[in-house]
Amino acid sequence: MNAPLLDRVRERLAADGVPLRPSVVAAAIRAESGGVLGDTEVLTNLRELQTELVGAGILEPLLTAPDTTDVLVTAPDAVWVDDGTGLRRTGVRFADEAAVRRLAQRLALTAGRRLDDAQPWVDGHLADLGSAAGKTLNVRLHAMLPPIAAGGTCLSLRVLRPASQDLDALAATGTIPAEAATLLHGIIAARLAFVVSGGTGSGKTTLLAALLGAIPARERILCVEDAAELAPRHPHLVSLVARAANVEGVGEVTVRDLVRQALRMRPDRIVVGEVRGAEVVDLLTALNTGHDGGAGTVHANSPGEIPARFEALAALGGLDRAALHSQLGAAIHVVLHMSRTRSGGRRLAEIGVLHRDRDGQVSVLPSWNADTGPGEGADALRRLVDRRSRT
Repeated sequence: MNAPLLDRVRERLAADGVPLRPSVVAAAIRAESGGVLGDTEVLTNLRELQTELVGAGILEPLLTAPDTTDVLVTAPDAVWVDDGTGLRRTGVRFADEAAVRRLAQRLALTAGRRLDDAQPWVDGHLADLGSAAGKTLNVRLHAMLPPIAAGGTCLSLRVLRPASQDLDALAATGTIPAEAATLLHGIIAARLAFVVSGGTGSGKTTLLAALLGAIPARERILCVEDAAELAPRHPHLVSLVARAANVEGVGEVTVRDLVRQALRMRPDRIVVGEVRGAEVVDLLTALNTGHDGGAGTVHANSPGEIPARFEALAALGGLDRAALHSQLGAAIHVVLHMSRTRSGGRRLAEIGVLHRDRDGQVSVLPSWNADTGPGEGADALRRLVDRRSRT
């Protein structure tokens, strides 16, 4: 289809505001072409328009592939995919920069967000992205327009697949070494509060889901997330999902709001899918008021950086450094750190135990390392598990 005709058809469909059924699109093509196109040409143009106007367009085959975690666009001819083995460049090509921009803006609109020159970036969630392959995708969207993105429109799509593997499955794939699996079962049985740390795409949510699945069935888990990812094999999981404001700026429900609501829902364990803001204050408060065995994930480069990371997040909630260390030392017991190998695989790399010194400052003692084995905090972790298991 030539560009002027494509633009006219797109404008007609936008003005009509009707569902993009094949018959509707075909009628718009015939009308804008003056009826001079034959059936074969109409069908060809229909397929081209459906690719652009429905779902994620030419990115859908990448997104719907079984192992895809991320699809990234940095230029019309630079589309990257991560399918669990690290990023690789694909052969997918957009027609031009305008095509990338149109897709980013359409996806933003689907997510109920605005993306234009006045608001040149968007962070949204596509909870029900329709797929030409007959699948339903749960996708986190980020996009940025020029001139903020100097090289052209940048589009980042993360496929949020339900994390439902159990500990045995992760052990079978080598994500959890055998000696670490024993420690993890002890941490769950002793109802120790823990956080799973690591970088983006390191497998934090996958490990957290597996650990939640190991919690006894008689316990009630209240899980708060920014986007629904956790799907542990547990019979009594209550999932609460935050909601962003709509295009009018109203209707927002924050993770912090939901943590407070979870406290009133008779939880045995409270879980925050990802601690990334002021909700850390409410989580620490909850874990210090009799809710043992809580958990969450947090971005960090190593277990030793956890106290500093919590300091930064707590400052957003008005908690000073001294108060944060006091709360942290009493609320969290263990850090489980995930990392990616050079080949792109994911593994549990370290386990650390939180230790509070005489000055009240919290640090993390290495208890186990995938490469070096037990660390200086190994005895402290064992004593903690034994003591809590007896209470």
